[in-house]
Amino acid sequence: MAQDSVDLSCDYQFWMQKLSVWDQASTLETQQDTCLHLAQFQEFLRKMYEALKEMDSNTVIERFPTIGQLLAKACWNPFILAYDESQKILIWCLCCLINKEPQNSGQSKLNSWIQGVLSHILSALRFDKEVALFTQGLGYAPIDYYPGLLKNMVLSLASELRENHLNGFNTQRRMAPERVASLSRVCVPLITLTDVDPLVEALLICHGREPQEILQPEFFEAVNEAILLKKISLPMSAVVCLWLRHLPSLEKAMLHLFEKLISSERNCLRRIECFIKDSLLPQAACHPAIFRVVDEMFRCALLETDGALEIIATIQVFTQCFVEALEKESKQLRFALKTYFPYTSPSLGMVLLQDPQDIPRGHWLQTLKHISELLREAVEDQTHGSRGGPFESWFLFIHFGGWAEMVAEQLLMSAAEPPTALLWLLAFYYGPRDGRQQRAQTMVQVKAVLGHLLAMSRSSSLSAQDLQTVAGQGTDTDLRAPAQQLIRHLLLNFLLWAPGGHTIAWDVITLMAHTAEITHEIIGFLDQTLYRWNRLGIESPRSEKLARELLKELRTQV
Repeated sequence: MAQDSVDLSCDYQFWMQKLSVWDQASTLETQQDTCLHLAQFQEFLRKMYEALKEMDSNTVIERFPTIGQLLAKACWNPFILAYDESQKILIWCLCCLINKEPQNSGQSKLNSWIQGVLSHILSALRFDKEVALFTQGLGYAPIDYYPGLLKNMVLSLASELRENHLNGFNTQRRMAPERVASLSRVCVPLITLTDVDPLVEALLICHGREPQEILQPEFFEAVNEAILLKKISLPMSAVVCLWLRHLPSLEKAMLHLFEKLISSERNCLRRIECFIKDSLLPQAACHPAIFRVVDEMFRCALLETDGALEIIATIQVFTQCFVEALEKESKQLRFALKTYFPYTSPSLGMVLLQDPQDIPRGHWLQTLKHISELLREAVEDQTHGSRGGPFESWFLFIHFGGWAEMVAEQLLMSAAEPPTALLWLLAFYYGPRDGRQQRAQTMVQVKAVLGHLLAMSRSSSLSAQDLQTVAGQGTDTDLRAPAQQLIRHLLLNFLLWAPGGHTIAWDVITLMAHTAEITHEIIGFLDQTLYRWNRLGIESPRSEKLARELLKELRTQV
């Protein structure tokens, strides 16, 4: 071992002198000498790498103070880069110099310098006259040679990784875990180079049999950051592998989405839908493990905001995008619905998963009654496999909240006695924490309000004051109480659908909007209504025009 160390030191001095000569001269003799020694220099680099990988970066610098100069001279020599595996081994050697946790500015500068050299190796497209002579002899134009070399090397490594993945337990043909880890480290400063995409994809998809993750955390972080900032574009299969293998990356992707939603205009579901689809999260959530993490973060946001309507609306839009992604992936569910919603009744989930567009409008009332029956049994009777209590049933229901929003319209557009099932469904949707007695009281209040509204719809004239009186039918003085919120939404629906509603709509809303919070609630309701009508193809030009006018006016005032 001591003799090997002495030999390496002697070789080091020899090659340092050689590189200095090659660097200072560009004569034909120098080029010939370089070509004659390429195989020997590559063997030296291989030995050097074997020694460097056993040391930490500080030890490397102490043992070989001029190692940076030697590697830099080699990296700027086009003949060395073009020869066999020299380029790859040079990258490995440079990565050994990187200090994972720099303690001072000197170490940070060294890391930055190394990243710059690595970037040069794989992305430089300019050539000196030496490479021109070399490539002309091979029949290539200089501008074509280097990109081709890079692509070939990347494709070769990607192919080797794919074979590694397929070989499974055939250890003789598998790539060593250390080498896979080294490749992931090499890619970190090069993630945004388009030509490196195949290698990044192969690293993400390649799964070893090791008990612990072998890819470097900084590799996952760099890839995730590049995806979030749209600096690279990878196949969905690679993105799914990234988020499955590195939970912090998935969590950061969700937080990135939350930040975009918070910084955007409030109560604009079309923009929210664009952000959600652009995040790639609905597509990736087709895998149950990813869906469960995403859904849990939505649950936390919902609980932290005490059931904020904006969070509920965002969950509904996300679920809609998720269901669309599921349908694109396969007409039949690859995974049982229970794997996505493990704490709720499978039969309830299957009914809610139906798209109202696929059900004739004449059957909507029947479907809503069936949903109400299943929910009520799950909440009050604890049957049908519900294990999570009322909250879990409500949390599932709000994912498909479009059904609840249809209830008010069905009640207002029918002259018949309001079905108890629909009254219960509304009371539960707006007050999931209420007990049976309080929910029954809300149902009585809502039924009374509906009776007044139906009577007013047959009147020849409507007044804002009369509607305000109807709004006061609830006994709650807290305007944020679930019953009051439900009654406000019934009134808004009435204004949109009643023949004379458009003449008093603004006066009624002015009386209702006591606070900025209620104003934002009304804006959110109108935006969500327009969004749902557009999605379901509901055509009502007068109602749509009124909703848009009210929305525009309210947004100018907040």
